[in-house]
Amino acid sequence: MNAPQNPYSPTRVDLEASPPGVLQLATRGTRLGAAIIDGLISLAFVFPYMWFSGTFEAAMRGQQMSFTSVLAMGGAGFAFFLLVHGYLLYRSGQTIGKKLLNIAIVTLEGNKPDFLPLVAKRYLPIQLASMIPFVGSFPPMIDVLFIFREDRRCVHDLIAGTRVINAS
Repeated sequence: MNAPQNPYSPTRVDLEASPPGVLQLATRGTRLGAAIIDGLISLAFVFPYMWFSGTFEAAMRGQQMSFTSVLAMGGAGFAFFLLVHGYLLYRSGQTIGKKLLNIAIVTLEGNKPDFLPLVAKRYLPIQLASMIPFVGSFPPMIDVLFIFREDRRCVHDLIAGTRVINAS
């Protein structure tokens, strides 16, 4: 038996729903999940690299990596990132994590971004900033904290003119 609807009750609105044809932003949780997946994939490269390059052994002795070593590791890591995610980024604006969680990077107009500007603007600046001695941990931290803005765009999204949407 259905109770009669109160004509004075407030209207219920689904705030997460978008009108047809309007792109829906990916949730913060989904973006975090994709970043965790991509990070775990990166660890498959980073740990063996650090082991065979002697970085783990040097860290155990309390030695700090030289700036040259940081640059070499950053360059190798970026090359690995492009090797693993490059095809999907080129094809659909997605990394493996984004593909698995059904989200994608698009321009502000909702189009798939061109590959080279996407990589050069979205990934490279934060990667380079993270290699600056003494302050390198701050740019990536500030970058991801921007996710709490209303438009959910991180600093790398602002630099590249992109946003992350649900790809369904």
